[in-house]
Amino acid sequence: MSGQRGSRLCSSHKLSLLVLSLLVVFISSISSVPVDEQRELEPETYSRYYNYDQLTDLLRSLAQKHANIANLTSIGRSVENRELWVMRVTRDPAADGPGKPKFKYVGNMHGDETVSRQVLIYLLEHLLEKYGEEPRVTELLDTTDIYIMPTMNPDGFEKAKEGDCMGKDEGRNNARNVDLNRSFPDQFEEIDENAEDMPEVTAVMRWILENKFVLSGNLHGGTVVASYPFDDSAAHDNEGTYSRSPDDALFRYLARVYAENNPVMKTGQPKCEEDINETFEDGITNGAKWYDVAGGMQDFNYLKGGCLEITMELSCCKYPPSTQLKTEWDNNREALLAYMEKIHIGVRGFVRAARNDAPLADAVIMVAGINHNVSTSRFGDYYRLLLPGTYNITVLAPGYIPMSVAGVEVAEGKAAVLNITLEAENDENPTAPSISESPTETSVNRASTDSSSSSTGVREAADKEKDSRVTVQPQDFRHHHYNDMKLFLQKFSSEYSSITRLYSIGKSVQERSLWVMEISDNPGVHEFGEPEFKYIGNMHGNEVVGRELLLNLIEYLCRNYGTDPEITQLINSTRIHIMPSMNPDGYEVSQEGDASGVQGRNNTNNYDLNRNFPDRFNFVKDPRQPETLAVMNWAKSYPFVLSANLHGGSLVVNYPFDDSPDNLSRYSKSSDDDVFRMVALAYSQENSKMYDGHSCKGMNLYQEYFKDGITNGAEWYNVHGGMQDWNYINTNCFEVTIELGCYKYPPAADLPKYWEQNRRSLLKFIHQVHRGVKGVVIDSKDGSGIPNATITVDTINHPITSNVAGDYWRLLVPGKYHLTASAQGYSSVSTFVNVPKEGVEIVNFTLNRIHSYTNGQTIEDTTPVLDPSVKEFQSLIKQLSGESGLDKLIKDTPTQSSFRYRRYSEVSEFLRGLTLNFPEITSLQSLGQSVEFRTIWALEISNNPKVQEPSEPKIRFVAGIHGNAPVGTELLLEFAASLCINYGKNTAITRLINETRIVILPSINPDGRELAKEKDCTSTAGKTNVHGKDLDNDFFGNASQRAAEPQPETRAVMDLIQERGFTLSVALDGGSVLVTYPYDKPVQSVENADTLRYLASVYANHHPKMHSGDAACPNSQMGTIPNGVLRAAEWHSHMGSMKDFSVDFGHCPEITVYTSCCLFPPAEMLPTLWGENRKSLLSMLVEVHKGIRGVVRDKNGKPIVGAIIVLNGGVRVFTSEGGYFHALLAPGLHNIEAVADGYQQQSQKVSVSPFEAASSVIIEFDMENDIFGLPRELVVASAAAAMTALVVTAFIIWCVCSAKSNRQKDGFHRLRQHQDDYDDEIHLMSMGSKKSLLSHEFQDESESDEDTLYTNKL
Repeated sequence: MSGQRGSRLCSSHKLSLLVLSLLVVFISSISSVPVDEQRELEPETYSRYYNYDQLTDLLRSLAQKHANIANLTSIGRSVENRELWVMRVTRDPAADGPGKPKFKYVGNMHGDETVSRQVLIYLLEHLLEKYGEEPRVTELLDTTDIYIMPTMNPDGFEKAKEGDCMGKDEGRNNARNVDLNRSFPDQFEEIDENAEDMPEVTAVMRWILENKFVLSGNLHGGTVVASYPFDDSAAHDNEGTYSRSPDDALFRYLARVYAENNPVMKTGQPKCEEDINETFEDGITNGAKWYDVAGGMQDFNYLKGGCLEITMELSCCKYPPSTQLKTEWDNNREALLAYMEKIHIGVRGFVRAARNDAPLADAVIMVAGINHNVSTSRFGDYYRLLLPGTYNITVLAPGYIPMSVAGVEVAEGKAAVLNITLEAENDENPTAPSISESPTETSVNRASTDSSSSSTGVREAADKEKDSRVTVQPQDFRHHHYNDMKLFLQKFSSEYSSITRLYSIGKSVQERSLWVMEISDNPGVHEFGEPEFKYIGNMHGNEVVGRELLLNLIEYLCRNYGTDPEITQLINSTRIHIMPSMNPDGYEVSQEGDASGVQGRNNTNNYDLNRNFPDRFNFVKDPRQPETLAVMNWAKSYPFVLSANLHGGSLVVNYPFDDSPDNLSRYSKSSDDDVFRMVALAYSQENSKMYDGHSCKGMNLYQEYFKDGITNGAEWYNVHGGMQDWNYINTNCFEVTIELGCYKYPPAADLPKYWEQNRRSLLKFIHQVHRGVKGVVIDSKDGSGIPNATITVDTINHPITSNVAGDYWRLLVPGKYHLTASAQGYSSVSTFVNVPKEGVEIVNFTLNRIHSYTNGQTIEDTTPVLDPSVKEFQSLIKQLSGESGLDKLIKDTPTQSSFRYRRYSEVSEFLRGLTLNFPEITSLQSLGQSVEFRTIWALEISNNPKVQEPSEPKIRFVAGIHGNAPVGTELLLEFAASLCINYGKNTAITRLINETRIVILPSINPDGRELAKEKDCTSTAGKTNVHGKDLDNDFFGNASQRAAEPQPETRAVMDLIQERGFTLSVALDGGSVLVTYPYDKPVQSVENADTLRYLASVYANHHPKMHSGDAACPNSQMGTIPNGVLRAAEWHSHMGSMKDFSVDFGHCPEITVYTSCCLFPPAEMLPTLWGENRKSLLSMLVEVHKGIRGVVRDKNGKPIVGAIIVLNGGVRVFTSEGGYFHALLAPGLHNIEAVADGYQQQSQKVSVSPFEAASSVIIEFDMENDIFGLPRELVVASAAAAMTALVVTAFIIWCVCSAKSNRQKDGFHRLRQHQDDYDDEIHLMSMGSKKSLLSHEFQDESESDEDTLYTNKL
């Protein structure tokens, strides 16, 4: 029984367990139904708010249900660790690809403004549910990448209370009481908020910057209006100040789109309880005009993210009862959709590389007239919202030639498509950015982890990695003499050729090379936007620690590149130049163990190099040394931003100024004193011994103390002619002097200690080059960079200038600044900027060209689109006008001539040889003969040398006016050969010849040349012609000034000059190293002195020695000549010079170049002299295409020949055949007047740029409308009336005379009765005779000398 019962009980239990198991499975299956599937049974009621947990569940459910078009991610967490959810809604949301612009809505930024949170939830549901059903929604999701963040402030929402309309309760701010819409970086003031207190803002900023959002809406509450940028102004007035953005019209349109589709907003009368009378025209308002908000999100989107965002205030009540939610949704549904659709207006397209069709990321899209740019995504696509109209669009990408497209038509509706293909600047190695992985996001599908513990783990891992990473330190510490140092540098240059370039900037007195090691990820190339840095050591030969530390630094950088992140990043982002020794001669005579001596301090000529630079008070009179000149040329050849000069003998960082005007030791503050203190402290703080401030303890009786290890130079002691002051005053480079230790030449055993003390300081100081602001100054018309643009800071009296490519760097301490960019020929642009505490702020400027000034009003350049060939040539001129442009041209056109001096017969043969070998581009003409019947040759080089082409500028190169200075002859022969040989081979040379008429007179005193003595630097033999006449004293235009007939050589050249038509003349002579400009005649000043001085400076600035102003010629009495340019009369004044004649009678500016101190140097010097002058000669070929050029014609288009163009009220040029004229002018604004007989005078102002091809001017004349100062119609009418009266009077007289004659015939003639009557008749006849004589006073064609003198004087 018991067994059976037990068996039955067991069976019964099994059955119960089976039923229980089935029940558990059934219940489990029910409970495992996804939340979103359960919600399908509960359609949206629009009648309740979702708290954070409910919102999270809902979003996850929606993402799972609509996985094909929705993807949920978190971009970060709030203070209280709530996720900042973003739903991405688009077709194929898991993939990131091109062709779909990115749109975003952000809600609930203020936690107690809750309508935005709910309507964005409803919008999400609407989009997801209607996709595939409603064509409008389907198209929107298929073509747009939509991101929706329902709440940016989830912590605040949880504290807010339903029904609080005025925001009296908590919830507006985040959990740390930070107003999130006052915490973004602002353009007008510094926002001082701790990032740890506002993780929501940090997350959104990162999200904005990592994505290329195109359009955005920020939803708020408290009234009903659409507000657009800017949200604040520089004045920060509480209200009423309209702060206009560059896209103001577009923002107003977008705001109206939203307002017009919201039935309450469009009325402009929200009638909110707080201010029932508040109105907004059209339902929109400028943010700052409404009330000033600094640190707002919409301005940050526009200025930093390139995204257009407006702020929508959706309801008067911030947290209305949930019963109102349906009404709010109904009011905003259409507005939300219509606003999103506007992302598809304007212009869109792709930017690709021409060579491989690769997408170009971060290419800049510029629209002329709108100073706000957008950039391409990593796929090369771009979207530029624009209103309907016609636009000029330019695309710019680093390493590629900019492209401009004019006349882009934007119509209503869908965006116009404009795809751009850019050619690489360097076709040999074009680079296109690779497509990186998409930014890391927190996926909804991953396992949930605590963000704080996660971030802590990441930091710990990073710290562990950093600690475990071992950098390679220098091992071989020793003193390197010159040859040892040279081998060291060559070794590292060879081993690390991918990141190094070894070059020499010149030589010391004893011909030792001044070596520089460049370290960069692209050595030998200035990378657009990358700052350049330099270290210089061993300026004083016996101060050797700097020399060895810089060799250590070279080794350290090279060996750790690619393995140490800091070193890799530093080299990738900076072009570093290191000169270990500026005074190698002094080093070689110094002695190890010298603590404080002077042996080897100076150079071989016994000059202190740190007292040898030009100083601001002109105290330094010593001749400039070769080492000094080399460094000066180097500093002006590279766009250095920051520099340090390493010395020894103390322990301190010394910053400008080093001197004071009264030579007293007192603080001499520079305009950038704060910046210098910042960079000086950056070095000293990393060197604990230096930062302590007590230098050289126990070594000196006088114990020096430097607070924080830094000092102002002049406060320590006065130094005139120091290198750091010269750098700051004459270049864009900020330099400090670093004293590395108290022993000048310590034992080699101490060198490891110095390295350890200074290693971090050396690196930290280089990092300072990335402080302040940087950017590019861009021409709005063609997208090219503007060279030499000036960047000024309103509170700092020290402007800097942009580099050749238009990029600039401006070191600044953290703070708020007002920056202005200006350039010759452009309208200035100003902006406010906040410089961050770390890193650099990027500020780009887009300037509009000034075409002309009329009646005091600036007219922006509206010149029509040029012929592509003309535009290409203008681009070439701009390219060649930069320092690197001519350098590249010279590099691409090497010469292989064996230089020697040629006598007359060889010169003639050489010239004939050029015409025989290059007949298409050369023509040889005889201008006349010398006294001894040698031909004065003129060689013309142009693409059509036998045809007059008045539209082309004509340049004259002349040499040999003094036969004892034949260097110029040889330089011009080599110049001619170089041009001819490279024609058709080099594009730049070919275009220059095609567009220029080049006339070369290699020797105008061939007789004197035959008498000259080679290698005689001072001989006058051959200076004159064989009649003993100095030809440069023989050019007289007036017969009254000439004692005798001109010499035949002079007459030949005078005839050529008087042909007019020349735009520029360059004469080469010898006996010094400088350039002079007219006049040679004493006392008299020339009208266009600024232009002549400028032309001379262009030649000098391209000469490696001339621009320094120190010719260093033996027996020179002139001393330093500023910039190597001088008015000729200050050099050797005399009458009858060729340049004066050219200006006065040829209406052509001429400069004289003195090529060498020695009149007739050895032939071995010719290659050096050619190398020194070649770039300057080419610069003249470029310069002749600048200034102004144009054509004068009448209203019918007929050219006017012989019209006078008056420049600045003085200098005159004349129009040639075809009405063409061309005049060179110094950069700046100039007055132009055009005068022609029978026409009204025309005048205007034009702007001339130092880097642009000539401004083109078209002058159209009207017929003269005034006669004798009266209107033409009045004069004609008066003349007609006078003629009528004259005819009538004549008729009456004729009638009277006829009647009188008839009476005489009838015998009624009156007889003379008195003698008085007879006398009166004789008197009247006499008067008539005098009148007759006077009427012929101008008929005598003879002319006395006195008449001639009088006429010439007039």
